Amino acid sequence: MSAMSNHLETAIGDHLFRASTFSKPSAIYVALFTTAPNDDNSGTEVSGGSYARVEVAQQNNKWNASDGQYTNNVDIEYPDPTANWGTVTHFGIFDASSGGNLLIWGILDSPKVINSGDANAKFSAGTLNITFK
Repeated sequence: MSAMSNHLETAIGDHLFRASTFSKPSAIYVALFTTAPNDDNSGTEVSGGSYARVEVAQQNNKWNASDGQYTNNVDIEYPDPTANWGTVTHFGIFDASSGGNLLIWGILDSPKVINSGDANAKFSAGTLNITFK
Protein backbone atom coordinates (compact mmCIF):
# COMPACT_ATOMS: atom_id res chain seq x y z
CA MET A 1 0.00 0.00 0.00
CA SER A 2 1.20 3.50 -0.72
CA ALA A 3 -0.19 6.95 -0.03
CA MET A 4 0.40 10.46 -1.31
CA SER A 5 1.74 13.00 1.15
CA ASN A 6 -0.17 16.14 2.07
CA HIS A 7 2.42 18.10 0.05
CA LEU A 8 1.78 16.12 -3.15
CA GLU A 9 -2.01 16.10 -2.74
CA THR A 10 -2.03 19.90 -2.34
CA ALA A 11 0.37 20.44 -5.25
CA ILE A 12 -1.70 18.30 -7.62
CA GLY A 13 -4.99 19.78 -6.42
CA ASP A 14 -3.71 23.35 -6.83
CA HIS A 15 -2.35 22.44 -10.27
CA LEU A 16 -5.73 21.08 -11.40
CA PHE A 17 -8.12 23.51 -9.76
CA ARG A 18 -6.21 26.70 -9.04
CA ALA A 19 -3.57 28.92 -10.64
CA SER A 20 -0.53 27.06 -9.26
CA THR A 21 1.55 24.85 -11.51
CA PHE A 22 3.07 21.58 -10.32
CA SER A 23 6.46 20.81 -11.83
CA LYS A 24 7.86 17.32 -11.96
CA PRO A 25 10.76 16.94 -9.50
CA SER A 26 14.14 16.91 -11.21
CA ALA A 27 14.96 13.68 -9.32
CA ILE A 28 13.34 11.26 -6.88
CA TYR A 29 14.95 9.54 -3.91
CA VAL A 30 13.83 6.47 -1.97
CA ALA A 31 14.12 6.73 1.82
CA LEU A 32 13.77 4.17 4.62
CA PHE A 33 11.81 4.73 7.84
CA THR A 34 11.61 3.07 11.25
CA THR A 35 8.17 4.62 11.93
CA ALA A 36 5.44 5.54 9.48
CA PRO A 37 6.08 8.86 7.71
CA ASN A 38 2.33 9.50 7.40
CA ASP A 39 0.93 12.10 5.02
CA ASP A 40 2.58 14.91 7.00
CA ASN A 41 6.10 13.35 7.01
CA SER A 42 6.07 12.94 10.77
CA GLY A 43 7.80 9.54 10.83
CA THR A 44 11.39 8.65 11.70
CA GLU A 45 13.74 8.29 8.75
CA VAL A 46 16.84 6.16 9.21
CA SER A 47 19.93 8.28 9.92
CA GLY A 48 23.63 7.77 10.54
CA GLY A 49 25.73 4.69 9.92
CA SER A 50 26.34 5.50 6.21
CA TYR A 51 22.59 5.71 5.47
CA ALA A 52 21.59 7.85 2.50
CA ARG A 53 18.50 8.09 0.32
CA VAL A 54 18.91 6.44 -3.06
CA GLU A 55 18.19 8.29 -6.30
CA VAL A 56 16.26 6.29 -8.90
CA ALA A 57 16.11 7.67 -12.42
CA GLN A 58 12.72 8.77 -13.73
CA GLN A 59 12.96 6.73 -16.91
CA ASN A 60 10.64 4.22 -18.54
CA ASN A 61 13.25 1.46 -18.30
CA LYS A 62 13.67 2.04 -14.52
CA TRP A 63 9.95 1.82 -13.61
CA ASN A 64 7.23 -0.47 -14.88
CA ALA A 65 3.74 1.06 -15.12
CA SER A 66 0.54 -0.96 -15.26
CA ASP A 67 -3.02 0.07 -14.30
CA GLY A 68 -2.00 2.69 -11.74
CA GLN A 69 0.84 0.65 -10.24
CA TYR A 70 4.52 1.53 -10.59
CA THR A 71 7.22 -1.02 -9.81
CA ASN A 72 10.99 -0.66 -9.84
CA ASN A 73 12.71 -2.43 -12.75
CA VAL A 74 16.16 -2.04 -11.18
CA ASP A 75 17.63 -2.85 -7.78
CA ILE A 76 17.54 0.08 -5.34
CA GLU A 77 20.62 -0.44 -3.16
CA TYR A 78 21.64 1.41 0.00
CA PRO A 79 25.18 1.71 1.35
CA ASP A 80 26.42 -0.97 3.74
CA PRO A 81 25.35 0.04 7.27
CA THR A 82 28.19 1.08 9.59
CA ALA A 83 25.82 1.42 12.56
CA ASN A 84 22.51 -0.14 13.56
CA TRP A 85 19.67 1.37 11.52
CA GLY A 86 16.92 -0.30 13.55
CA THR A 87 13.82 -2.02 12.24
CA VAL A 88 12.89 -0.55 8.87
CA THR A 89 9.11 -0.62 8.42
CA HIS A 90 8.29 1.98 5.73
CA PHE A 91 9.63 3.71 2.64
CA GLY A 92 9.22 7.24 1.33
CA ILE A 93 9.76 8.92 -2.03
CA PHE A 94 11.28 12.41 -1.78
CA ASP A 95 12.19 15.16 -4.22
CA ALA A 96 15.64 15.74 -2.64
CA SER A 97 18.58 13.69 -1.36
CA SER A 98 18.08 15.25 2.09
CA GLY A 99 15.33 17.44 3.44
CA GLY A 100 12.97 18.20 0.58
CA ASN A 101 9.35 17.13 0.29
CA LEU A 102 7.88 13.71 0.96
CA LEU A 103 5.80 12.78 -2.08
CA ILE A 104 4.67 9.20 -1.48
CA TRP A 105 5.10 6.73 1.35
CA GLY A 106 4.19 3.14 2.09
CA ILE A 107 4.57 0.23 4.46
CA LEU A 108 6.97 -2.61 3.72
CA ASP A 109 5.53 -6.09 3.29
CA SER A 110 8.05 -7.38 5.84
CA PRO A 111 9.86 -5.17 8.39
CA LYS A 112 13.62 -5.69 8.35
CA VAL A 113 16.14 -5.25 11.14
CA ILE A 114 19.31 -3.67 9.75
CA ASN A 115 22.44 -3.74 11.90
CA SER A 116 26.02 -2.62 11.46
CA GLY A 117 27.91 -5.06 9.28
CA ASP A 118 24.81 -6.46 7.56
CA ALA A 119 24.78 -6.71 3.80
CA ASN A 120 23.44 -3.59 2.16
CA ALA A 121 19.68 -3.17 2.28
CA LYS A 122 17.95 -3.12 -1.08
CA PHE A 123 14.70 -3.32 -2.94
CA SER A 124 15.31 -5.97 -5.57
CA ALA A 125 13.84 -5.26 -8.98
CA GLY A 126 10.08 -5.74 -8.91
CA THR A 127 9.65 -5.42 -5.13
CA LEU A 128 8.89 -1.72 -4.56
CA ASN A 129 5.27 -1.18 -5.55
CA ILE A 130 3.56 2.20 -5.61
CA THR A 131 -0.16 2.20 -6.34
CA PHE A 132 -2.44 5.07 -7.39
CA LYS A 133 -6.06 3.99 -6.97
